[in-house]
Amino acid sequence: MRVRLLGTGSADGWPNAWCSCASCAAARAGGDVRGTTSALLDDVVLVDCGPDTERGAVRCGADLTGVRVLLLTHAHHDHLAPGALLSRSWALGAGPLHVLGPASAIEACRPWVGPHDPVRLHVVAAGDDVDLGEHGLPGWRLRVHAAAHDVGRDGLTADAVLHDVTSPEGRRVLCAWDTGPLPEATLASVRGAAYDVVLLEETFGHRHDHGTGHLDLATFPVQLRRLREAGAVTGATTVLAVHLGHHNPPGPELDRVLAAWGARAGRDGEVVVAGAAPAPQPAARRTLLVGGARSGKSAEAERRLLDRADVTYVATGADREDDPEWRARVAVHRARRPLSWTTVETGDVAAVLRGAPRGAPVLVDCLALWLAGVLDRARVWDAEPGTPAYAEALAGAQRGVDDLVDAVAATAAHVVLVSNEVGSGVVPAHASGRLYRDLLGTLNARVSAVCDEVDLVVAGRVLPLVAAAPAPPSAAPPLPAPDPEQP
Repeated sequence: MRVRLLGTGSADGWPNAWCSCASCAAARAGGDVRGTTSALLDDVVLVDCGPDTERGAVRCGADLTGVRVLLLTHAHHDHLAPGALLSRSWALGAGPLHVLGPASAIEACRPWVGPHDPVRLHVVAAGDDVDLGEHGLPGWRLRVHAAAHDVGRDGLTADAVLHDVTSPEGRRVLCAWDTGPLPEATLASVRGAAYDVVLLEETFGHRHDHGTGHLDLATFPVQLRRLREAGAVTGATTVLAVHLGHHNPPGPELDRVLAAWGARAGRDGEVVVAGAAPAPQPAARRTLLVGGARSGKSAEAERRLLDRADVTYVATGADREDDPEWRARVAVHRARRPLSWTTVETGDVAAVLRGAPRGAPVLVDCLALWLAGVLDRARVWDAEPGTPAYAEALAGAQRGVDDLVDAVAATAAHVVLVSNEVGSGVVPAHASGRLYRDLLGTLNARVSAVCDEVDLVVAGRVLPLVAAAPAPPSAAPPLPAPDPEQP
């Protein structure tokens, strides 16, 4: 089955023609224009027909002459421009067109269909299993699922659906746009579906206070995880985000965010071949995120694992009962973690990484606090620089760093590590501060050398860094014993 995306934008498209925000400006500058969301399956099934659909088909070199079935998700104007049915009735030699949708959508179509027009209207509802052979497409099937979207017409507050289409060859596509968090009934009905393609809405991007029946970059990965748990999405499923609006970051940044969850943004006019499996993901992945204070590095690390329910969150900062401000910071971090994540408060990060099963997600936040704990336990601060006791204490800290780097290099887990970048600011006034700065910089460099991916987070923006291929731990440079009197 060939899935052609005739549109991938939300109700106002992207860019919004009236808007001058940075996201809309970037879309205009790059010519990345999205019309209202619609999809064409094998040129015979059209899913939704909004105000941009007819022109979108023409612009991408397609036509709708072969469409025999039009599936409607709901009656909102961006998904149903019923005047298209009048255009269809004017087409020369056109055979019957069967329109299937929820009651409010079909009612909106009736004034546009004459008694002799070759258009047939059929009401469907969540739970229906339809043989499309009865509507001119032998071998095709439609399953209708409930959406979480308030249509708000004539009291029909649940009159919106998702369409699940199977081709005669057995290829299966889920069109899941205009929906908030998926209803439990829908998750139950798609269990084990193993879709070839899932088109999942992601309207509001980084805006999480919208309060609508839509998904955003916080709820999209959760729905994707639920679909994986239900067996509806597998490693062979192509997942595309559609119904995209201008609260999303510009194209390349959006794809970077989605890639962490095994998805990408759909684009107007592109064709996806159902059954063409995406590139396999590596079995083990090690990521290091570094950045300054309040740069957004912890939030970025958490975002990358939002599609996983089984995350082990390794908190390396010791509890400080006598420091209310610190305890308040810890409480904020705890509150924003998903309830299904397991928090482990420990300084033995190496043991956690060695014990994690292959592919298990582990988030370590952060290496800066971990190093401070290592230095405390080695009693580095209690020894006089230049004395045998100081050298012995520093050697003890060195062994802890070596153990951590070895564990990161050898882990089979999917690990995301967070660390501070403190060497770009003012030179510390005290020898202890200079020592810590130098040790942390060297630790970051050593961990970076054994990671597959290293990103710098600055002012909430993520800058990918070019890194060498991971080296074996024995090849990593040793942690130096810096002269604490030198800046």
